Amino acid sequence: MKNTSRCLILFIVLFFYSTLRSNAQTENPKREFRGVWIATVANIDWPSKTVRDAQQQKQDLIAILDQHQKQGINAVMFQIRPAADALYAKSEEPWSQWLTGVQGQKPQPFYDPLEFAIAECHKRGMELHAWFNPYRATFDATSAIHESHITKKKPSWFFSYGGKKLFNPGIPEVREYITKVILNVVENYDIDGVHFDDYFYPYAIKGQVINDAAAFAKYNPNNLSLADWRRYNVDELIKMVADSIKNHKEYVKFGISPFGIWQNKRQSLEGSETSGGDSFHGLYADSRKWVKEGWIDYINPQIYWSFASAPAPYAKLVDWWSENAYGKHLYIGHGAYRINDARDYAWRDPRQIPDQIEYNRKNPRVQGSIYFSSKSLTTNKLGVADSLSNHYYKYPALPPVMLWIDSIAPYNPQNLLALQTDKSVLLSWKQPLPSKDHQKVYGFVVYRFKEDEDIDLDKAEAIRNIYYSNITSWEDLDVVKGETYKYVITAIDRMKNESEYSIPVVITIK
Repeated sequence: MKNTSRCLILFIVLFFYSTLRSNAQTENPKREFRGVWIATVANIDWPSKTVRDAQQQKQDLIAILDQHQKQGINAVMFQIRPAADALYAKSEEPWSQWLTGVQGQKPQPFYDPLEFAIAECHKRGMELHAWFNPYRATFDATSAIHESHITKKKPSWFFSYGGKKLFNPGIPEVREYITKVILNVVENYDIDGVHFDDYFYPYAIKGQVINDAAAFAKYNPNNLSLADWRRYNVDELIKMVADSIKNHKEYVKFGISPFGIWQNKRQSLEGSETSGGDSFHGLYADSRKWVKEGWIDYINPQIYWSFASAPAPYAKLVDWWSENAYGKHLYIGHGAYRINDARDYAWRDPRQIPDQIEYNRKNPRVQGSIYFSSKSLTTNKLGVADSLSNHYYKYPALPPVMLWIDSIAPYNPQNLLALQTDKSVLLSWKQPLPSKDHQKVYGFVVYRFKEDEDIDLDKAEAIRNIYYSNITSWEDLDVVKGETYKYVITAIDRMKNESEYSIPVVITIK
């Protein structure tokens, strides 16, 4: 009887401990995608419309990234092609008007914004996903279009809708052109991902008609209905881009951020319990199919509604997408721009975004969040940035791994040494031995524990720094006299697979 009682007590203790550990990992996960959109179209987030000097633009971008680093953000969706233009140098499309004020004009003094952004993100342990708008060609009817713009060279590729010119997705040459544009960036820049948003066929405008009848008649060998043909056209682009990316750089992630509702249940028994607009019929975008077929690595639905929304409740949509991610990563798009929205009382509650994060973390099929947009966090609407930096994202996190791309971790770093300086501890180490798959080390994670503390790589609070570089040294400036610290280093590869830890080094601050 005594043995039975002891076993029962031990079981209760272990259960209680495991519950606490699980809760701790839910509150401070070691792996979580924490992204933000930096929108350049119409100068929404960067660069400022009033700043045309390249040096000031760079300083402004550094300030934005510094703020996001403090908020715990580990990925940036950087808009580089808003309207068949470019915020990067290695492009045949003209420089964006939102960079210099005039389409086709180079930045002065000259720099490459994408190259600069990649370097600054990687220093801060942030991924950079190059954000493309594949089909938008002009933003309005008033902006001056450069003579080299594709609408001037190939006018038959476009239709006008809502005052904008849009690529016609039904023309095969259009899909090939867009894929070539994206592939050029994949080949020439050290990006971590390619990202599309929700703009495929245009959102409906009353009285407007998509003028694609000629393409429908010419490029429809399977005699599909108009709606099915348009969805087929979008599918073909997604497949072509996916295959092209993986054939050139398998490690570059491909993700899409569609409208939050695929189909409503009244439209399809497989749809969500919602009653709003949808991507399937409204935008001819079969977003669920893209993950089901394995064409993309992550899906990032824009669930820009509150928990209280009647037509599209946040919780219902998160649950639906978690059941339709088909093993790929699911990152939730949060409508941070809606915080303090006077038209919706739910968004005037400072708990709305924090409650959404907590809801996500209770669902093991949700791997993270992306916020629209940067300015909503940097202006700290209703204290949302404080909530991230002081609580939800208080400790750093690595992006979740994508085992279908790469599951082989690097070997651990060698010969870790620690040297005390006047006000810091300087760590140095040597590169690991070559990994089994011969992938280069992409970066390092520095951990610090107390002298009597067990080394546990799952403890996010032990992470002192994450950075993507081959530099094999780091300085810990946050040290206290009389304390004894135990350091270990791990190596990470391109897909953030993590090595075992190095041999620990212990140092007492004198």
